[in-house]
This record gives sequence, structure tokens and C-alpha cells, in this order.
Amino acid sequence: MGTRIGYAAGAFDLFHVGHLNILRHAREHCDVLIAGVVSDEMLRAVKGIDPVVPTAERAEIVRHISYVDDVYIETQPTKMDAWRELHFTHFFKGDDWRGTDKGIALESEFAEVGVEVVYFPYTVHTSSTSLRRALDTLNHNSMVMSR
Repeated sequence: MGTRIGYAAGAFDLFHVGHLNILRHAREHCDVLIAGVVSDEMLRAVKGIDPVVPTAERAEIVRHISYVDDVYIETQPTKMDAWRELHFTHFFKGDDWRGTDKGIALESEFAEVGVEVVYFPYTVHTSSTSLRRALDTLNHNSMVMSR
């Protein structure tokens, strides 16, 4: 069997334990782990959100996680674009994608090029979305108190 090259992509904005869990689990299932960091531009275009932490800083944080062998900045809208450049053999994703239209399409597309999609438990109690909401609430409360 050849080298198992894993790819785990995400915004990795407001880095938290859920991000760490995905990277840890991914590393356990491959020989080389590449972390894809979605660029600021792609986050705006695809998810309609502005990251709190800029791309270069997010990449620097992820690059220094011991489970990660390399970092790739995603500047194209599909994961197949990343595959064309990196030729990974395994794609790792949180299981919140399992069974969704996006997940099924991803599995089908990757199956055509021999990439296995592997799901890991999604860390429900912590997410960038919940952290973003908490920051918004704190910011709102501090503005109200300063009036």
C-alpha cells in the first residue's frame, strides 16, 4: 500500500478544540497530513463571512500544530481544485457533512478519482459560529455599557 496522504480543510478561524480534534483524528489515519486553510476571499465568496483572523495568521497557527505536515491555502472554490494540486488519497471532514447533499456530492466526486472521504465526530459544543456569536454578544454588551 502506498503513502496515505490526508487532506483536512477548513477556515480554522478562531482556532478551537473542534479544529484540533479533526486534525488529531486525521493524523491517525494517514502518513502525511496536509491542512487546507480556506482563504479570506474564498470564505467571503463561498460562506459569506469575514474571518476574524486573516489567512496568513490562520495558516501560521495551523502550520505549527504537531499533527500537520504541510499547509495549503485554498484559493479556489472546490475541493477538487485542491486535489488537482495535491493528489491526496484521503479527505477528512466533520460528520456534520455526512448524509448531506454537499457530503454526498463530495463523496461522489472524490470516488471518481479514488479519494476516500472519512468523517470524524463533529465537536458540537464548540464551533467558530458559536464563538463568533459570543464575541458579537460581548461586543454589543460592552458598547451598551459604555454609553
